[in-house]
Amino acid sequence: MTDLALRPVTAADDPAIAHVIRTVMPTFGAQGPGFAINDPEVDWMSRAYSAPRSAYFVVERDGRVLGGGGIAPLAGATDDVCELRKMYFLPEARGHGLGERLLRHCLEVARGLGYRTCYLETLTGMDAAIALYEKLGFQRLSAPMGDTGHHGCNRYYARSL
Repeated sequence: MTDLALRPVTAADDPAIAHVIRTVMPTFGAQGPGFAINDPEVDWMSRAYSAPRSAYFVVERDGRVLGGGGIAPLAGATDDVCELRKMYFLPEARGHGLGERLLRHCLEVARGLGYRTCYLETLTGMDAAIALYEKLGFQRLSAPMGDTGHHGCNRYYARSL
């Protein structure tokens, strides 16, 4: 894909990224209690990720948001652990290396913010995402870390930064 921009989320992006999240998650069975689709921040991602040591990025082409992802402190963990959050792409954006580009960027930003570990939660069936996480050095954990409130997830990973 050409003419892509990877940039920080703005308030103008909030409806588009909420649409991406609400479109993608149900296709993987990630709806209902215990999933990030129900987090209040889905409707105001720009505000949620303006908090200290947080960042969220969108990927757009020709002014259209195709996906996004970010990092923030992992609730219930030490201050050197961040969580990769809400990284989703519309179907048309998948398979073009955007996920890897965005994830590498998030990890670099996390390092710059002083994090030493990046944690994430996902779901069986999100095979392409899991393959990407493992390719970039995430190790599977036997139990969750922190307190994300996303008890619907069943796969947990962490990576040293």
